[in-house]
Amino acid sequence: MIRKTFIIITFFLLLLSCSSVPKNTSDSCQIFEERYLWYKHAKASYEKWGAPIYIQLAFIKKESDFNWLAKPPRVKIFKVIPFKRPSTSFGYSQAVKGTWEQYKKETSNPLATRARFKDSVDFVGWYINKTNKILKIPKSDAYRQYLAYYKGWGDYKNYSTDKKAIIYAKSVKEMAKKYRKQLTICKKNLDKKKYIIF
Repeated sequence: MIRKTFIIITFFLLLLSCSSVPKNTSDSCQIFEERYLWYKHAKASYEKWGAPIYIQLAFIKKESDFNWLAKPPRVKIFKVIPFKRPSTSFGYSQAVKGTWEQYKKETSNPLATRARFKDSVDFVGWYINKTNKILKIPKSDAYRQYLAYYKGWGDYKNYSTDKKAIIYAKSVKEMAKKYRKQLTICKKNLDKKKYIIF
């Protein structure tokens, strides 16, 4: 019984340490230095879907600030009593349940979870790739790609009337530029490193 409890606690602590938020989420080099396996996952998503790593990171920074358990705040009744959440968004990518289920089905990945970074960057890559096919937005266009991510493919055409979406997309564009510049400095070293799992 004690051994079983110890194993459960150890597993939980390991999961927590692997999933905790990086110290500096505004620096792509520091993120990947701290979480090197994340670089391998983001690079795999880029190679699979063509979504630039710096845009993947900018999306996740905006959506959850790299918090694996992120959820939208609850609506409050009379500004005090917590009520329902406004959407089913969850995890690194803040994907809603319906779109996440579509992603799992189309990628034949039934075990994918929104709380896992590997699955989240693959989801972002998949979404960017579909946006490119559906709306003909270049994969390197962080601004318009994020508008489509935020509004959804069907409602993208109405983005010009959504001031919040435009502000968010501008911030994602700026963050993507920053991440891209940082990655030009550290990418060569990241590609040379090897990750060993014991």
